[in-house]
Amino acid sequence: MLHAMNTAIAPALLLSALLVASGLPASAAGAQDYPNRPIKLVVPFAAGGATDTSARLIAQQMQKSLGQPVLVENQGGAGGTIGTRQVAHAAPDGYTLLSGSISTFGSQPLLYRLDYDPHKTFAPVATISIDGQALVVRPSLPAQTVAELVQRAKADPGLTYGSSIGIGPHLLMELFKIRTGTSIVHVPYRGGAPMISDLLAGQIDMTINGKSVLLPHIQAGKLRALAVSGQARWRELPEVPTLIETGTMDAPYDALFGILAPAGTPAPVIERLNAVINEGLRSPEMRASFAKLGIEPTIATPAEFAAIIAREVPKWAEIVRVTGVKVAQ
Repeated sequence: MLHAMNTAIAPALLLSALLVASGLPASAAGAQDYPNRPIKLVVPFAAGGATDTSARLIAQQMQKSLGQPVLVENQGGAGGTIGTRQVAHAAPDGYTLLSGSISTFGSQPLLYRLDYDPHKTFAPVATISIDGQALVVRPSLPAQTVAELVQRAKADPGLTYGSSIGIGPHLLMELFKIRTGTSIVHVPYRGGAPMISDLLAGQIDMTINGKSVLLPHIQAGKLRALAVSGQARWRELPEVPTLIETGTMDAPYDALFGILAPAGTPAPVIERLNAVINEGLRSPEMRASFAKLGIEPTIATPAEFAAIIAREVPKWAEIVRVTGVKVAQ
């Protein structure tokens, strides 16, 4: 079972840092007219992936409530660090925000040379959603179960999987390989959308990725789900076991998405954004949109979001250490 390492970031210290980042003193007067111009929401991955999908849904709702354009800007590459860096160095005024996956906050410091500290540079604003992950294969691959996939992978070390580098799906596939003693070849992508296109075309053999992008293809018979990452089976696919049930994982590893701002953003601005995002997530319209994708809206205060990050980050950092994943720099 994965265990906390001495080098892991202590959750209590991380929580403290996040709360400081999100609660720096600020004049409420400076935020009274916020927003009075367009807001940029940076997605650090290519358009069409799981992070992008949830970001665009919440951006539409934010725009309606705030009365200003909320422009989604995709800045993919380097495991999400290019787009993340852009927000890290942006003015802390609430006009440049990050749509992030919490798994990257655990992996980035261990995989890349960063000129920012993701644990101190951002203020948590609001959670958006939990997106389950699934292990899927192309339908022409003769494997109906995880056991059959493992057997085939051991017989054919040329099998491939696709993912962006250094993010949750990459880490989970590498952990899967260690747990099953297989040598499946990683094919790196800049985002989920181009990877899914190649998987549908049979250019790669499998992936682990988000429910929001995979479920329609699974239901259409274009991809075959062998297992899901959560604690329980999906309502839409009751016959598909969890990775825990297959014995290849010992904990759930769903993706959590949220909105973050540069540290030092005025507290009244963060509070306004949190209220608007949570109001949107409670709306029947938004809940219906999320339901179509099979993802679950998640509502939290900035402090609750900080606590979630503090709890989840060491888990993903530990996978990096266990798997020995490295990236070219």
